[in-house]
Amino acid sequence: MRSRTFVFATLVMGMMVMASGAASQDAASTASQPKRTILDKHDQSGVPGKEIVIGTAELPAGAVIGWHVHDGDESGYVLRGNLVLKTRGKPDQELKAGDHFFNARGAVHSLAAAPGSEGGAALSTWIVDKGKPLAEPVK
Repeated sequence: MRSRTFVFATLVMGMMVMASGAASQDAASTASQPKRTILDKHDQSGVPGKEIVIGTAELPAGAVIGWHVHDGDESGYVLRGNLVLKTRGKPDQELKAGDHFFNARGAVHSLAAAPGSEGGAALSTWIVDKGKPLAEPVK
């Protein structure tokens, strides 16, 4: 009887360890995901077909916003932390809190938490074509 109880207890504990490991892995993969938040949108005065969008990007350690383009210009400011702006055809730009950056219409770019850092956050303003997606992924 004791051996059956021991086997059962061992199986239950093993399943609990496996479940907690899977939960930790899910939490870790979610924790490293970037979070984009649109704060405001307005039609651009006197410019039909254009809108101004303001938003933030939160990038925890290890997070990357993949290669993409905008149908308009982006002007950004690093609120906190350390980020790396990668723009095709240009050297990587290491950014820290207080730095600013610019992406011209159609520039293929990516933003990542700087390696070895806790990540960071940026605030951007886009002036883009109204009715189109804010960002379009690029390979």
